[in-house]
Amino acid sequence: MTGCFRDRVSEDRIIIEDLEVFANHGVFPEENALGQKFVVSAELFVNTRRAGRTDDLSDSVNYGEFSSFIDWFLKENTYKLLERAAESLSEELLLTVPGLERIRLKITKPWAPLKLPLKTVGVEIERGWHTAYIAFGSNLGGREKYIADAIKAVKDIRECSVEKVSRLIETPPYGMTDQPDFLNGCMEVKTLLYPRELLNELHRIEKEAGRERIIHWGPRTLDLDIIFYDDMIVEEDDLCIPHVEMHKRKFVLEPLAEIAPYKRHPVYGKTVREMLEELG
Repeated sequence: MTGCFRDRVSEDRIIIEDLEVFANHGVFPEENALGQKFVVSAELFVNTRRAGRTDDLSDSVNYGEFSSFIDWFLKENTYKLLERAAESLSEELLLTVPGLERIRLKITKPWAPLKLPLKTVGVEIERGWHTAYIAFGSNLGGREKYIADAIKAVKDIRECSVEKVSRLIETPPYGMTDQPDFLNGCMEVKTLLYPRELLNELHRIEKEAGRERIIHWGPRTLDLDIIFYDDMIVEEDDLCIPHVEMHKRKFVLEPLAEIAPYKRHPVYGKTVREMLEELG
């Protein structure tokens, strides 16, 4: 019998329910000045396997410290909207708590000033880390520096962490062949950004590198493309994930196979290594 065991973090949860916090959030000035009660519940998606075997708190999330952080954060900051409070809190927790892969957060306001027989109002969101694979290339000027600066720029995005970077390979131009050779590679990025948000950041980095979108497949100082984003399939006019022609491009597949050989294409069902081998 053969099979594949997957460590599914999402099956493990630590639950904090109905934590009461007195803080100053709301659209009305009196809410910001006088404050009111908020009730917070959180499901923390973490891998509890190690803590379950060692019985050691350092191998888990300390829910006491976690609850204290929620209390401190909501008292330290003031937001007009519950949506903003929930978004900011969940992001800060994901960025600062080791091992926290995903969080489902609920913030309710039982004293909402509506002058109606209403028990409570609230916001519930779920946020977590995603894995994106980004291809990079350059064929103008100081190619190595453009690429190194781009990798650093991605690292500097607060909501991103660069996990792996492939070696650089030199490849002939694709499409429009009358131009200098490219340096190409790929990186694995852990990110809290959604695909469109990540794309906007990559376009900003390209622009800062002097990228001009004048000639299709033309020479460029820097090219950054989202190849995969989890197993998501996106088909929009200016955003296609997985990248529409990545399975035909050796200059994408070769460095990608170095850092993620068994990543499977969500449409074709083939691994990166298999797609590379099919190109010969």
